[in-house]
Amino acid sequence: MLKIDDVKFDDKGLVPAIVVDDDTGDVLMLAYMNRESLNISIEKKLACFWSRSRQELWLKGATSGNYLHIREIVADCDRDTLLVYAKPDGPACHLGNRSCFADDVLEREDSGHEKFTLCGLMELIKGRKVERVEGSYTSYLFEKGLDKILKKIGEESSEVIIAAKNDKKEAVYEISDLVYHLMVLMAEMGIDIKDIILELASRHVIDKKVKQEKMTS
Repeated sequence: MLKIDDVKFDDKGLVPAIVVDDDTGDVLMLAYMNRESLNISIEKKLACFWSRSRQELWLKGATSGNYLHIREIVADCDRDTLLVYAKPDGPACHLGNRSCFADDVLEREDSGHEKFTLCGLMELIKGRKVERVEGSYTSYLFEKGLDKILKKIGEESSEVIIAAKNDKKEAVYEISDLVYHLMVLMAEMGIDIKDIILELASRHVIDKKVKQEKMTS
């Protein structure tokens, strides 16, 4: 575990801090921290920066209410740049955008896919549960209820098994169907992707601990 003294601040006493959405992995903003703001960030678990324009401490969200709740801070290999993993209360950008990084300098050739994330899909599914859209298959599933959703999961699970005996492309297609229906079930039950990640992470920690115990026994 690094200490603040291990962080390499520049000749102005600053270190760049890149804020990353802890749920989605999206880069939200870049700001700078000095020793004091980094210490405040660690103590309060709220992102605090040093404003170079105003020459003062800046607790992100103090005025707007869009706080950044810190989950983890990681230094790079040179210890002169920080990644701040946080859960945002609202838009990170002062323009009201979710992220400060929105204007393409070089656009992807596969531009139809770069914006897709599982977390984004989950938010869309949750939205269909709250606000039903006519003609939407997702809304239809929520209207039919839990039994219908479970029935579809059973059907899709069987199709995954059959596809896996055939070829990879077919398996990918059927697994995608299954994952989608599982996410609908999660939304129906109020389960978030983060809940699954935390459960899997806890199993990894336990597995790692067991391996360490076997090595020392």
